[in-house]
Amino acid sequence: QVQLVESGGGLVQAGGSLRLSCAASGSIFSISAMGWYRQAPGKQRELVATITSGGSTNYAGSVKGRFTISRDNAKNTVYLQMNSLKPEDTAVYYCNLEFTLFRVIEYWGQGTQVTVSS
Repeated sequence: QVQLVESGGGLVQAGGSLRLSCAASGSIFSISAMGWYRQAPGKQRELVATITSGGSTNYAGSVKGRFTISRDNAKNTVYLQMNSLKPEDTAVYYCNLEFTLFRVIEYWGQGTQVTVSS
């Protein structure tokens, strides 16, 4: 069983920055893809950024150039550096771990609130 614990959310003014962290338990972190998703009130959960076990990254168009996903396999932690934040970035941000062994296995964190004031 894998547990994901997010931290780093909070309230920030537009144009500011936040760094989210997600610490994973267990031994499969380094061979798993990691991702950040977000869900705003009344909206569906959407992908923000992903990073493969090899370090390849992918971003939603709305955050490209402003957000950076990275991982530290020695610390079993994935990060999301968010710069130039906008009010529309306000959401609960969730960490996701995806592991493939005959089938795709996913784990989710509990979420951390990010609020950007205008």
